[in-house]
Amino acid sequence: MAELFDTLSASQQEELKEHIQIHSYKKNELFYGEGEMPDTLYCLLQGKVKIFKEGASGRNQIMRVANAVEYFGYRAALAGEPFITAAAAFENSLVATMPLRLIKKYMDENPKVGLFFVRRLAIALGQSDERTVNLTQKHMNGRLAESLIFLRDNYGLEEDGCTLSLYLSREDLANLSNMTTANAIRTLSTFAKEKIVAIDGKKIKLIDMEALEKINRLG
Repeated sequence: MAELFDTLSASQQEELKEHIQIHSYKKNELFYGEGEMPDTLYCLLQGKVKIFKEGASGRNQIMRVANAVEYFGYRAALAGEPFITAAAAFENSLVATMPLRLIKKYMDENPKVGLFFVRRLAIALGQSDERTVNLTQKHMNGRLAESLIFLRDNYGLEEDGCTLSLYLSREDLANLSNMTTANAIRTLSTFAKEKIVAIDGKKIKLIDMEALEKINRLG
């Protein structure tokens, strides 16, 4: 949160501090749903948050995953429209909330605040565009390989240097990879048979990084 506070004047910092609240969220607990009007800026302090689109068939598409420390829930507010995605805790999480009306006021008063969020929106848009293209053009092997690499690069590995530090259900992994749960399970099993990964419950070990990178590259 220090980066945002650095853009504020002393009086703005004091005012915002009075309105910040800290909340704990349990795994899968919802922050907001599609169609709701935003009134809160969220800052993830601990844990992970999934931003997802609810599918008509009941299958959700995970658009991105927020990691600590990251702000979320403000794009719709700046656009003046309801949320077009939903957000839920990927795991038990600690979140700071603050009124968006104050953030909007600070943006009117202080151009540094507006630039702070414009930069974050621009980065998120670039990542979203790249991921959307990849998940629509790649075959299932490529989609799953990209998701595993995404998890490795964003959330790291355990001390053994190969186990992903984020444990996903097969459904979440499927939603992240834009495929059905059955196809995700089948593709992951194929990777395991080819000794590209090793599976132990929700734990996934990346055994052959070179092969995984090649599958991702070829799509």
